[in-house]
Amino acid sequence: MIKKFTIITLILSILSITAFPALGNNDETNYLIPGHGYTVDYYKSFGEPVIRASITGNPELSRGETVDLQIIIANCGVIEGFKRLNVNQNRIPDSAEEKLAEAEMEEEKECTTAKDIKAVLVSETEYIEVEPTASLQIVEELETGYTANLRYTIKIDSEAPAGSYELLLPLNYQYQANVRTTTADIINLGLTDTRYVREYRTKAETLKIPISIENKPKLKVTNVSGNLAQGESKAIEITYKNTGEGVAKDALARIIVMSPLSTEKSIVRLGDIEPGEEKIARFVISADQDALVKNYGINSEIKYIDEDGETSFSENMKVSIHLEASEKKFSITGVAVILIVLIALYQIINVYRKRNKNNENVSGDLNE
Repeated sequence: MIKKFTIITLILSILSITAFPALGNNDETNYLIPGHGYTVDYYKSFGEPVIRASITGNPELSRGETVDLQIIIANCGVIEGFKRLNVNQNRIPDSAEEKLAEAEMEEEKECTTAKDIKAVLVSETEYIEVEPTASLQIVEELETGYTANLRYTIKIDSEAPAGSYELLLPLNYQYQANVRTTTADIINLGLTDTRYVREYRTKAETLKIPISIENKPKLKVTNVSGNLAQGESKAIEITYKNTGEGVAKDALARIIVMSPLSTEKSIVRLGDIEPGEEKIARFVISADQDALVKNYGINSEIKYIDEDGETSFSENMKVSIHLEASEKKFSITGVAVILIVLIALYQIINVYRKRNKNNENVSGDLNE
């Protein structure tokens, strides 16, 4: 990550020139730059842009979220003073030259204006990712006392530890380092409307953007015990663990089951779950007799009170439960029916035998 930051800083430095002159008086498009023989320097200013940065809104973020991060940069540059240089043009009156000097001093006041600001947001931790397609932001001009908005998209890893982090904001911009007044000889260069030549310098600096990831519980399912069976109700035990840094107070575990599964009690109270602590919730779940034998996914979540006294919910957690085939057993009712049938058959056979025996006795009597 340090190598990545170094490359970004190098790119920003290449995007600008260390120092370059430009023509003034709304004419900075000419490529012929007058030398010092065609200009005089009446004043030197002391001051340059001072850029500060801060986050708009709450800098405390949540793990697992994607954030539209808005950063305000402010120019707090101050002109510390001017120095009158011992320069005179012998060909013009002193009064006229004094007016030229005063006019140049006014132009020098732009020394605190930052121009062509290029800003790149960089994360040095694997837990925070900056969307690369919008990582470069450009501000054309920022005068002292004014602000500009930068927008970046960052993603917080769901496993990010709570605590304080710093994002880096490398900046690269130009500012006016000096203004020189042109002399009458400028006409020899064909620049009749040029009054000033401006020198710009490039400044590169890196600002730090502090953020934090809030101290919250992080709840997850660590174990599931028990299996279901067709046509039966069985107890399933689900173990929840708090892997975060905050306490989940007065926690309630809830499951959501759908046909062919059902439950009469879908919420179980767990109480407070301290960081690193596990709690077991016991749910009785019924399965239809004709339910398919397979693994069923059940949604679960935990409702709790956070450290700010607010009601919060965990992320949705999937619980996989296996449904087994029911054992082939005779029920009491089935056994009773079979016994009744057997007794009836016995009675019928017994009556039939007695009738045959009576008939045989009657026939014997007749023969005698």
